[in-house]
Amino acid sequence: MTALKTSADGQIRWTNWARTEIAAPATLSRPASVEQISDAISTARARKLPVKALGTGHSFTAIAAAHASAAIDLSGWTGVESADIESGLVTVRAGTTIKQLNAALDRLGLAMINLGDIDAQTISGAISTGTHGTGAKLGGIATQVAALQLVLADGSVVSCSADERPELFYAARVGLGALGVITTVTLRCERSFCLQADERPVPLEEVIEQLDELITGHDHMEFYWFPYGRKALVKRNDRLPLDAAVRPLSRPRQFFEYTLMENVVFDAVCRIGRAVPKLVEPLNRLSSTALSPRAYSDWSHRVFVTMRNVRFVESEYAVPRESLVDVLNELRAMVLTLRDPVMLPVEIRVAAADDIWMSTAYQRDSAYFAIHQYPGMPYREYFDAFEKIVAQVGGRPHWGKMHSLDAAALRELYPRFEDFRRVRAEVDPDRVFRNAYLERVLDLT
Repeated sequence: MTALKTSADGQIRWTNWARTEIAAPATLSRPASVEQISDAISTARARKLPVKALGTGHSFTAIAAAHASAAIDLSGWTGVESADIESGLVTVRAGTTIKQLNAALDRLGLAMINLGDIDAQTISGAISTGTHGTGAKLGGIATQVAALQLVLADGSVVSCSADERPELFYAARVGLGALGVITTVTLRCERSFCLQADERPVPLEEVIEQLDELITGHDHMEFYWFPYGRKALVKRNDRLPLDAAVRPLSRPRQFFEYTLMENVVFDAVCRIGRAVPKLVEPLNRLSSTALSPRAYSDWSHRVFVTMRNVRFVESEYAVPRESLVDVLNELRAMVLTLRDPVMLPVEIRVAAADDIWMSTAYQRDSAYFAIHQYPGMPYREYFDAFEKIVAQVGGRPHWGKMHSLDAAALRELYPRFEDFRRVRAEVDPDRVFRNAYLERVLDLT
């Protein structure tokens, strides 16, 4: 998977997965070593070009847009560099996708502690934007990082961890691509484990009544709510003993559930709703009632990751966990007032507080609301109204998903915002690692 394509006129263009952002780099390099990454940065700096490292472009914002920049495509810089099975420390190259990482760890008998439901991102892109999964006692992917290696704006190669250059480490684990080009990520992994998955439709009022028990009583819990439906799809994943046998869904059942129903059929339903908006509400209600229960067990990465072939636009905010029900109720009421209907469900997850400066869960247990709309359908009124709701409780936006906040607003939400800007200025005083998005959210003008 690549976000880069060459047009008929020979111009290289970058497009994100959501197809909401397009950029034309001034230059493109495809390094296959740390030395080549350093050379690419030094060359760009000599030419006074901003630098942007590129992964797979699985984003909804312009955080990775490399317009008129020196683009560094990391797709050739992949693989595991070292692995200590005893300690679980694994060092992986920055361009490695999570899908590739999961396969490599599986061969080693290891696994990530927690994951999101998409595996298309590079490991460096995932941590840089604050990608997360769900689990009341678990943090985002960046909390699993033990050390980083980066190439800074002057071409120097540095390492950081909690013991070595700790301020850079606390900033760079969710660094937005503003501090340098990450070259390797050292992760704390553990022995491969299985999850027992239980996925079933539950009346939304019942979910709300049992919410505390659902959150604290399971290792991983999330639910999807269709805005006009009465039911939510509740997903509960719990660890099994290490010697447990897996009982995955049969291949025909997997094809029916995930390929056919959740992608092919659902995409067709969405297309109908886009063509005939007055059908969205009944189709939405039908989708919520058509959900089927399923229970199975499998290796963790096969349970965490979900096939997603239906494209969408997305905004996601983290709010204090204690605000979850209030935000949900306001969202339910707001959706009914919109001029244009909402085709896609809302995804709600949880995560534990962490100590990473630009993490959405910095120093607070968090609930995440991810709202979506089908491409080609109006979304701005919906997304704007959503932002107003979460703003009342100090909502923090996911860095890779659509939001309208600038540095002035973000400064009030992140206690270590100015510390991050100070470290960024120290390692990149000439603002080599910049683009329009970073200029907006970090005030780099």
